[in-house]
Amino acid sequence: MSLVKKVLLPLLAVFILIQFIQPAHNKSTQIMSTDITKIYNVPDNVQIALKNACYDCHSNNTSYPWYSNMQPMAWLMANHIKNGKAELNFSEFGLYTTRRQKSKLKSIASQINDGEMPLSSYMLMHKNANLSKDEKALIINWAMKTKDSLSAK
Repeated sequence: MSLVKKVLLPLLAVFILIQFIQPAHNKSTQIMSTDITKIYNVPDNVQIALKNACYDCHSNNTSYPWYSNMQPMAWLMANHIKNGKAELNFSEFGLYTTRRQKSKLKSIASQINDGEMPLSSYMLMHKNANLSKDEKALIINWAMKTKDSLSAK
């Protein structure tokens, strides 16, 4: 057997076997009472931008593309989602302390302003996550106004 066959056949077998090891999907059928949209006034245009650019990794309901069923992409996505939700989870925003909510709102504004979010790797595969200047300004203004309203309380 040639060297190519000795290497490629085991690799192919491993690739096929790993397809059976699927991570759990981040899907919820309901909007929780702790969702940011349930506790704060989120204008429709801001909500649409957040859902397009943020909610897949920062909520309890991810919209999965076709390639999410193939390994190792599914593992990579599951890790991104796990890390994203650990940093900020819009679905559980109401469970955060007021101090943490203010910090997260400030962080949303600064990371969008600095171009750190959404991730460029995410925008590569999700064109609607590429926020326009106006969408960025909408989210930043809303986040800062909401943060300021918490400070006033």
